[in-house]
Amino acid sequence: MWDNPLVLNRIANLLGGLAVVLIFYFLFRFVTAQPIFAVHHMRLINTLEHVTMEQVETIAKRDMKGTFFTMDLRRMRDSFEKLPWVRRVDIRRGWPDRIEVDITEQQPIARWGNSGLVNRQGEVFEAAYDTALPVFIAPEGTAREVSVQYDWLRKEFSTVGRAPVLVQLSQRRDWQVKLDDGMTIEVGRENVEKRLIRFLADYHATLSFLKRKVSYIDLRYANGFAVRVADLSNTIAKTASDHASAVRLKESRP
Repeated sequence: MWDNPLVLNRIANLLGGLAVVLIFYFLFRFVTAQPIFAVHHMRLINTLEHVTMEQVETIAKRDMKGTFFTMDLRRMRDSFEKLPWVRRVDIRRGWPDRIEVDITEQQPIARWGNSGLVNRQGEVFEAAYDTALPVFIAPEGTAREVSVQYDWLRKEFSTVGRAPVLVQLSQRRDWQVKLDDGMTIEVGRENVEKRLIRFLADYHATLSFLKRKVSYIDLRYANGFAVRVADLSNTIAKTASDHASAVRLKESRP
């Protein structure tokens, strides 16, 4: 090989090209690391409701290291995404000395039992939240399914002036819904939407006819549904008691 001028020329050209590349690489690293390219500003793209400025400043002080060209944006993005209320973060450079941070916060629609919150995408996350929310009780891994069902329930029950405050899915796939007036609806596992649509179609005609507070509805019937009235037993007991008192009063007269 060493006696072949063509091979020697190719090796020399390869080494020479490699040397040029390395020179430019180290020159670029040297230039881009100069203080003249330091990043001085962080700009938040949107208004934040749950993430505090103290949290933003803490991450900025810790992770805004390097220059415009060398700063590790992935590390900073990972730091922001570890915050409880952050769902997604996009970070980009803004010439000549700033970075722009676009934080998408979680938007809770319900509580996931006693262990967390559920966002609009049907994802469970952990965060402190004091505002009242509907509650989902369901097997692990079904948060998205329950979220989709809740969205449908919310729209359908709004037509009768009601709203679901509890949506429960059992291990056996039975659905149960509790409304904001305290009524519990047993839907079952089959023909869920069909049963509810049938019930809502007869909602005013049936429940208003009773003129009493309904505590429980069972939709698991082929051609109708069962109703439990909360104060009916108390009313019957009171009526019987009043009747007995009247009888005693009558019998005690001379």
